Amino acid sequence: MCNSAAPTNSVAPTNSFTERRKNHEVREIFDHAYTLIEPFFAFFEWGGKHLKDLALQRLNETYPKLSQENLHILIIAAERVYRERNGGGHAFAM
Repeated sequence: MCNSAAPTNSVAPTNSFTERRKNHEVREIFDHAYTLIEPFFAFFEWGGKHLKDLALQRLNETYPKLSQENLHILIIAAERVYRERNGGGHAFAM
């Protein structure tokens, strides 16, 4: 006898995407923020300063009302995008 019932662990259809990200403020500014700090990803240090610090400073100047937590979220997300687009390039690697 063949049981034709659907398995209980079936995968949801691809057209029923559920948005997992909750920080809409960061999502709204991400593209602009990325273009501001992308140049900092190519190198690790300049003039004795770590470029991550300079990137963070640039974002803080551009978005002064953004919390430190959200600034760091932007840096981490932008770093991931940079690595994906550039085959694992520098992006503040230590």
